[in-house]
Amino acid sequence: MKKINLAVVGATGMVGRTFLKVLEERQLPIENFYVMASSRSAGKTITFNGKDYIVEELTENSFDKPIDIALFSAGGSTSEKFAPIAAAHGCIVIDNSSQWRMDPEVPLIVPEVNAEDISWHKNIIANPNCSTIQAVVALKPLDEKYKIKRVVYSTYQAVSGAGLAGWMDLENGIKGEAPQKFPHPIANNCLPHIDVFLDNGYTKEEMKMVNETRKMLHNDNLKVTATTVRVPVFNSHSESINVEFENPFDLAELIETLKNAPGIVMMNDSMNNEYPLAQSATGHDEVFIGRVRRDDSVENGVNLWVVADNIRKGAATNAVQIAEEIIKNMNA
Repeated sequence: MKKINLAVVGATGMVGRTFLKVLEERQLPIENFYVMASSRSAGKTITFNGKDYIVEELTENSFDKPIDIALFSAGGSTSEKFAPIAAAHGCIVIDNSSQWRMDPEVPLIVPEVNAEDISWHKNIIANPNCSTIQAVVALKPLDEKYKIKRVVYSTYQAVSGAGLAGWMDLENGIKGEAPQKFPHPIANNCLPHIDVFLDNGYTKEEMKMVNETRKMLHNDNLKVTATTVRVPVFNSHSESINVEFENPFDLAELIETLKNAPGIVMMNDSMNNEYPLAQSATGHDEVFIGRVRRDDSVENGVNLWVVADNIRKGAATNAVQIAEEIIKNMNA
């Protein structure tokens, strides 16, 4: 198998450090490895696969050396500036920010859902929003079988989705300290407010879910609505997803369809209190689904409870899975 030169940009952040962990676990065939970050973090030492690496400052010359794949998790403005520079040098950028997600020239990828879209990349590939990733893993096999007509998302999103500052707001808020990241205390609260509010009354996070779902399911006219809520949970996002189909379904068959789909673990024994929980999803790469039940208020409706680790499957693992697909294609 061809070995690759790989860089992690934003290596010292929460997702960046998880990139390193997932790369170690999945043992990608890496020849030369580089870690990059802002000038604030340059010079720090990071250990990867038992070897120490010095964090380089990300500059316009960082991609002068041969790098095959770069995993970016350094924010939208950094990606806007440096992803095209890397791409121009022949490096394939897998970007975790929202900068490129809705660019029609850039594939938006969840490998279990639309790996075939990787084929038309122009050296930049977007990693979707964490809450959308786990949702579309659940929706894709159902859309293929029953054709989705409408989706209603209600999310319960962990503070780790807001980075270290969000995590600290909950930790410090439990001690009674005032919030630094969120507009209100997150301890003992649910905040129906993730990202900025838009003119239509939705938040940017809610519209990300709407637009990204349509893009990955290849249906610009799909009816999707969302309410995204930050909850006092440290890690792993939970989602209530209500789905209406064009076609009728048998509930037992629908559950089997989900069971047999890639990347899904069913925990659907409510009578024995078995359903997905944030605590049990944390540290795992699968999407956990339970509370599957028919929605009798519409003709062909179902309710799902969907939980996943937002830092792993919702960010780092999904990006590494995209890299694995690229490597597979290189060796085809």
